[in-house]
Amino acid sequence: MNEDQLTKMRTGHGFIAALDQSGGSTPSALRRYGVDERDYADEATMFDLVHQMRARIITSPAFDGDRILGSILFAQTLDREIGGRGSAEYLWEVKHVVPFVKVDTGLEEESGGVKLMRPMPDLDALLDSAKHHGVFGTKMRSVIVHADRSGIDAVVEQQFAVADRILDAGLVPIIEPEVDIRSPQKEAAEDLLRSALLHRLDALPEGRLVMLKLTLPEEDGLHGALVAHPRVLRVVALSGGYSRAEADERLTGQHGVVASFSRALTEGLSVHQTQAEFDAMLDDSIAAIYRASVT
Repeated sequence: MNEDQLTKMRTGHGFIAALDQSGGSTPSALRRYGVDERDYADEATMFDLVHQMRARIITSPAFDGDRILGSILFAQTLDREIGGRGSAEYLWEVKHVVPFVKVDTGLEEESGGVKLMRPMPDLDALLDSAKHHGVFGTKMRSVIVHADRSGIDAVVEQQFAVADRILDAGLVPIIEPEVDIRSPQKEAAEDLLRSALLHRLDALPEGRLVMLKLTLPEEDGLHGALVAHPRVLRVVALSGGYSRAEADERLTGQHGVVASFSRALTEGLSVHQTQAEFDAMLDDSIAAIYRASVT
């Protein structure tokens, strides 16, 4: 583990930029960026276009390590270059932004009010590749739709079982049990999830650190006990479909939690903007998310 990266994640001010759009989320991300499905004929071209979008964001002067602690990449991005270097290497060596990689392969169908992660048969190989590229940690996402205690317990147990493998490989896992913001039982689900996470964190041996990526909750300060837990390096929040303005407003009520936004970060960016327009829009987004993260 890179001690400089660990120190930045533990004590730095700022937020994590989520640039880990995968096969399922890339078409909608490109549409919001002004690239229609008619603009690419196959998946390979689609991934080329979204990498160009990511590279444009990362190389922008607005994207800097003074306000951005880390960035989450899609696994395929590790083997692509930005500015003549590997993407993860560019993040750390040029921008001083700590690199993470998304390791999950998508979600199972909903069962018991939740969507568990699909099997990850190539996880060990991906972790080896991540370490080769100087990646600090990983991210993996499950989804909670209803306040079903057994379903939520299953999500947390699956997340921590995979986290153990990631910790054994020398990387820090970001555990992301997202509560769907459209859930009619959102607040009750958040309470059950908080209890399940605290129970599982208490069982972690000394020296094992994880990060948590959680939905912005209905109750201010709900995540306080998780932020203070000795086994938690950092708690970050996903935007989850909220607009940037609403996500920032909700985040200000969660002391000690910082942003890890994707859609809210890229809101308003367009392939049709001049570079000056693009940089100005990105700078405004980063400044607003940074302010909410350090409140």
